[in-house]
Amino acid sequence: MAPRVLISDKLSPAAVEIFKSRGVEVDYQPDLGKDKDKLLAVIGQYDGLAIRSATKVTDKLIQAADRLKVVGRAGIGVDNVDIPAASARGVIVMNTPFGNSITTAEHAIAMMFAVARQIPKADASTQAGKWEKSKFMGAEITSKTLGLIGCGNIGSIVADRAIGLKMRVIAFDPFLSEERAQDLGVEKVDLDALFARADIITLHTPLTDKTRNIIDANAIAAMRDGVILINCARGGLIDEAALRAGLDSGKVAGAGVDVFVEEPATDNILFGAPNLVCTPHLGASTSEAQENVALQVAEQMSDYLTKGAVSNALNMPSITAEEAPRLTPFVRLAEQLGSFAGQLTETGLSGIRLEYAGDVAEMNTKALTAAAVTGLLQPLLQTVNMVSAPLLARERGISVEEVRRPQSGAYETYIRLTVKTERQERSVAGTVFADGKPRIIQVKGINMEAELGAHMLYVTNEDKPGFIGELGMALGGAGVNIATFNLGRTAPGEDAICLVEVDGPVPEQVLARIRAISHVKQAKPLAF
Repeated sequence: MAPRVLISDKLSPAAVEIFKSRGVEVDYQPDLGKDKDKLLAVIGQYDGLAIRSATKVTDKLIQAADRLKVVGRAGIGVDNVDIPAASARGVIVMNTPFGNSITTAEHAIAMMFAVARQIPKADASTQAGKWEKSKFMGAEITSKTLGLIGCGNIGSIVADRAIGLKMRVIAFDPFLSEERAQDLGVEKVDLDALFARADIITLHTPLTDKTRNIIDANAIAAMRDGVILINCARGGLIDEAALRAGLDSGKVAGAGVDVFVEEPATDNILFGAPNLVCTPHLGASTSEAQENVALQVAEQMSDYLTKGAVSNALNMPSITAEEAPRLTPFVRLAEQLGSFAGQLTETGLSGIRLEYAGDVAEMNTKALTAAAVTGLLQPLLQTVNMVSAPLLARERGISVEEVRRPQSGAYETYIRLTVKTERQERSVAGTVFADGKPRIIQVKGINMEAELGAHMLYVTNEDKPGFIGELGMALGGAGVNIATFNLGRTAPGEDAICLVEVDGPVPEQVLARIRAISHVKQAKPLAF
């Protein structure tokens, strides 16, 4: 059955054609996002939901979306999506971070000019038949210092345009390296230095608990007299009451505001302030940007639903369409290794280490690690998935370590998972053979080779004559059919492991008989 996608906000018709051309059924209902009840009633019919900003993807909506696998946001901001709730349900949330970057950067530059030269008021005055040339004295941009708060994708484009305008650019961004700053031609500074030096400040950072009201009354007091503030990023980055006070006092010479704490902004404390230029969240509003983000979200969602490729996801590692076929069997292997270890872990987990050796070390190990953690936690938490697993591990204080190394030993490539508990460390390793099927190749340092079936029996014992016969009789006598029998040992007469694939679950009374066999240390059923 072809996957189905609902488009609940206005998107370019070209997005509909992309979905159809890639084998995805699509329902285009651009006004449905505004009707919470109708959306809630139908969401269970869809594998994907494509949105802009009108649709609110709440926990309630996600709980009703039994089939939903992916939410695609045509644009950058995902304030309208409950990402933790989506992650808990295994729903991938994607955005399109590059589709409207140029448009938003250009709007910030346009707002800067509009404020510096008082263009909106001069236009209104002139069209009203006045000729107030002396009233609208502006300021040059050339040689001024521009302070960027946030120098990521959009901020770096603004920097490039500003440098072209012969401005000096300084930037505050905790994630900006000195090397990247040099490449961009900007000076990396701390926030206090930016406030003290910048003639114009423009914000290009997400709204988080750390950035909320990053521009408040204290920040404005620390700025240069006559500073200009531009916000085309997110409402809430600037304390609107503090900005109004700054504009009224003249401390802030002007401000360009495209985003507000509450939108639509029909009544706002800023309205009517001197030298204020406002636009109704137009940062991404160009025909080119709307087309770009619509096409991009349709391509991303289609690739995921039809090929398993993940790009620009906010809650899962990316997997390209090209690497998905090669990566898939190793994802299955990683999850099986995690499940194997998780089912045998009976004390508190403190950490896991994943070793990737050979070719697999060059693959997308973030996705493989997410799969391994999923398998590990599944026996304990049941509802865990590749999206929620890394988050759940962090919440529980389980450290996750990745190690990559070149090929060594008998196998060209392998993954080894080591589980650290309160009592011990236990490892299991596996590889993928040419047939694409995962195999266990080592358990607790004991070499063996086993393909994991739906029902397995794991037995540890001392290597003594007659054990295999007794185990076979215990299973056969109870009508439990053996599919495969896999053995390994450290040395003759020492520790041994037996992995038996059986055709169905092993009854508890049969397990009790096996545990009673001489020299058996552990007998545990495993399910995959």
